Amino acid sequence: MTGEVEMRECRIATPAGTLHALRHLPGGAGVTGIPIVLMHDSLGCVALWRDFPERLAEVTGREVIAYDRLGYGRSAPYPGAQPTHFIEEEAETFAVVREQLALERFVMLGHSVGGCMAAAIAGRHVDGCEALVTVAAQAFTEPRTLVGIREAQRDFAMPERMARLEKHHGDKAGWVLEAWVETWHSAPFANWTLDASLAGVRCPTLAIHGEHDEFGSLAQPRRIASLTPGPAEPRILPDCGHVPHRECPERLIEAFRPFLESIQAR
Repeated sequence: MTGEVEMRECRIATPAGTLHALRHLPGGAGVTGIPIVLMHDSLGCVALWRDFPERLAEVTGREVIAYDRLGYGRSAPYPGAQPTHFIEEEAETFAVVREQLALERFVMLGHSVGGCMAAAIAGRHVDGCEALVTVAAQAFTEPRTLVGIREAQRDFAMPERMARLEKHHGDKAGWVLEAWVETWHSAPFANWTLDASLAGVRCPTLAIHGEHDEFGSLAQPRRIASLTPGPAEPRILPDCGHVPHRECPERLIEAFRPFLESIQAR
């Protein structure tokens, strides 16, 4: 444990709009190792990581950076409909994030589609990405994912569920939900895979998945593990669903902590 974590808010200017970010800096013994960058899921934002970034910074002694993607949380609205190449597009946006935050070297950790984006970033920024951790990420479109999204969409018909989404995304909440549902159910996405991005990854990679993930079978992390450097088998979290950082944050951190320590010791 490294003591109290200091949070610093910052704004990142991009050609399409300004992004909101939080930097979590461990106190006590100070910052050690290269920073960890978090990528949120399709309905997520910085606030929905809850206290996971602080816990991660405290346990690892590393700076932890989380930012709201364009269209989400406290970042600017996305200019138009979300394109089907939005995962690859985020790897381009990250170049601006990296430059403005002076990230020479970094670790990427992404949840769900944020894990897909983390992989795309790792493949695009091979000169700086030291390690990649995917959590509940998708590697291809499968029926379980599509069914889970439709079920969630029906839940958001309840006013209280939509109100919770609006609490975090404001008047962008409708766009956030539509972007998630419509993109995954679009014709261009029917045969989507993450293979091309995974093929570009050169850094050690750890795929983590909940045993009972309602949005993706265990074939998803196995595909990621098979196409990237690192452990040949994914790390499966027993009795866990799609959101390990809320369901079992301590177990999630302990699942990848030795992996990060091994990278730092290289």
